[in-house]
Amino acid sequence: MLIAADMHTHTLASTHAFSTVKEMAEGAAEKGLTAIAITDHTPGSTDAPHIWHFHNLRKAVPRNLMGVKIIYGAEASIIDYDGNIDFPHDECIALDWIIASLHKDILEPGTFEQNTTMYLKLAENNDIDVIGHCATVGCPFDYEKCLKKFKEYGKLVEINESTIVWKNTRDNYREIIKICKKYDIPVIVNTDAHFYGLVGEVTESEKLIEELDFPKTLIINADWDRLYSYIQSRHGNIFD
Repeated sequence: MLIAADMHTHTLASTHAFSTVKEMAEGAAEKGLTAIAITDHTPGSTDAPHIWHFHNLRKAVPRNLMGVKIIYGAEASIIDYDGNIDFPHDECIALDWIIASLHKDILEPGTFEQNTTMYLKLAENNDIDVIGHCATVGCPFDYEKCLKKFKEYGKLVEINESTIVWKNTRDNYREIIKICKKYDIPVIVNTDAHFYGLVGEVTESEKLIEELDFPKTLIINADWDRLYSYIQSRHGNIFD
């Protein structure tokens, strides 16, 4: 198993996903994962739950289900070329884990220059932990410049299994992985699972990593202790 935790998953609270929190935890347990992050879409998205969904995570969802640690998170959408997201600071800091992603139903990719500026500014947002599925087809940007900026500001570059399988991002990820290898830029490998049976399934991502001989020491969630050290550095000891 390449990963110890799947840090990008969706429950049926995101209306195009199909499993409950319990089912997602069961899927993680079946794969032998230590943890999952529940990262439903934030309210600016067309398929998002109400803001109360995020307010109630800590009260309603246990920290441990089926022997799997549960991390309370969200996937925010980028809303403009200045790198702003649809989730305010006060909401971000109330959770454990924030992914920021470009979703074309919220913001169409711009020019090469606009997209580059968008990601450079996004990197400076201290609320964000992960730059989600940035290999989006049709969204060209200066990979080398932006990926180095992500590292500078402590952002993890996501290798997203679902977009490799469903959205033909494989070639873009080859380029991204090569740059991350060249500059020792940490990545995180996630499924973006919308169904419990897909939790932890990163077969295509693993093929790319092996093909390009990418060091597993740079894959933050290949080791739970390494991942949790990153979480603690940004959010404190969430399991106290």
